[in-house]
Amino acid sequence: MKDICLIDPFFCPLDETEEELRMADKAFNDLITAYYNSPHRRKIEIITRAYNLAKKVHKGRRRLNGELFIMHPLAVARIVISELGLGSTSICAALLHEVLRESDLTGSDLERMFNPGVARIVEGVHKISGGIFGDKASVEAENFKRLLLSMATDFRVVLVKMADRLDNMRTLDALRKEKQNKISRETLYLYAPLAERLGLFSLKREFEDIAFSREYPDDYRFIQDKLKISRKDVDSVTSRFMEPIITELDKAGFKYVVKSRIKSPYSIFNKMKKKNIPFEEIYDIYAVRIIFENENEEEEVDRCREIHKIIASIYPVHADRLRDWTEHPKATGYRALHTTVLGPDEKWVEAQIRSKKMDDIAELGYAAHWKYKAPDEKNDSPALDSLMNTVKDILEHPEPDALDFLETIRLNLLASEIFVLTPADDIMRLPAGSTVLDLAFAIHSELGIHCIAGKIDHRLVPLSYNLNSGDRVEIITSKSQKPRPEWINFCRTAKARNKLRKALL
Repeated sequence: MKDICLIDPFFCPLDETEEELRMADKAFNDLITAYYNSPHRRKIEIITRAYNLAKKVHKGRRRLNGELFIMHPLAVARIVISELGLGSTSICAALLHEVLRESDLTGSDLERMFNPGVARIVEGVHKISGGIFGDKASVEAENFKRLLLSMATDFRVVLVKMADRLDNMRTLDALRKEKQNKISRETLYLYAPLAERLGLFSLKREFEDIAFSREYPDDYRFIQDKLKISRKDVDSVTSRFMEPIITELDKAGFKYVVKSRIKSPYSIFNKMKKKNIPFEEIYDIYAVRIIFENENEEEEVDRCREIHKIIASIYPVHADRLRDWTEHPKATGYRALHTTVLGPDEKWVEAQIRSKKMDDIAELGYAAHWKYKAPDEKNDSPALDSLMNTVKDILEHPEPDALDFLETIRLNLLASEIFVLTPADDIMRLPAGSTVLDLAFAIHSELGIHCIAGKIDHRLVPLSYNLNSGDRVEIITSKSQKPRPEWINFCRTAKARNKLRKALL
């Protein structure tokens, strides 16, 4: 076994005690219980072998919070099953994700001892380490490039990596203040947006709120104090808000559950800054989720609208805050119908309407794909295909400068989306801030090469015009138009940049 590395601040060697070993075994038993309670096939033996190997490799190692290091892979594995809903292959990979660094084992050894999937994920996670800021920016940009490459090979690599980051965030208190701030900054810069892009909204919220509490402690405390007052009201407001709705849902024969939530501190902070408004003017502090059972997926959209109609018949609707992603999902596959209404005590309440499957995808994003497919079934997710195509576009011509490459990832992979319409009513998804030229290349290379302008609502706009959601855009072309090098400044998307570079050769 390799010598213990003392450079990493999360580890330091000390003797183990019998009580600590019993605690580790109990954590493993809790992991197996969570696995038993999941819908996955029962593969206890391979998970047990992974745990025993990890325990042997990490013997004598501790984290800076004092606990045995084996508790970290156990925690990552627990996140993988309980919070991401993944199966035995990912659980084994989570348990083993540090063994290549701390032993002489190789990926081939893991493939022989377990299976190719476990080896592939562990090797993928092993290639990604460290932070993204500071003196090693070029190295860490290369690491993130490897993460994207690993995603294309096995998407579960990024899911296990996200679980690893989440457990590290939960144990930040063991680090020096400056290290906490560094990790918090990179989490807000890349990992939280990546979690959002992957549809892992529960992870995104936790990433943001932990990092927010470190980066902006005064603002965090201010919003938390405000939310303490709101939390006293939320159960009462929710109960009174739902009472007439429940009566009507029961009459209509719906089977459903109701969940309530208060908007996260970081989301509130961002909205206050973006709109320059006080806490009291945030409409969606309160939210209610109505999650209905539905066996026939073809009826999901109609049932969402039936429930919306019931709510709108009881409470005044905020006309500008209807959000319908039932027929045209977000890039993550997120589908739901959101409406904001004036509830009891003149408080605005957001109602989110979802089927059970929609809710799983809303919480797990692409991870839910593994829950709804057979074990050996190939990917049939258009949303996941779209994500992989974006990754390939980024990697085709990566920016030579490390920080520019990371910014390209943010702009193309992690930015919020806009939806624009073509004259044929086709919906095109693009990163926020995309231009007419980006859209032209997204539709077809020839359109981009010969594009001279765009037309929106009968108004001509230049190639560099930034599009907005809802724009109906006609691309105007000319056979005499030739691409020019300066057009690179009008391209936000990696896809448009790549096509323009090829046209200029």
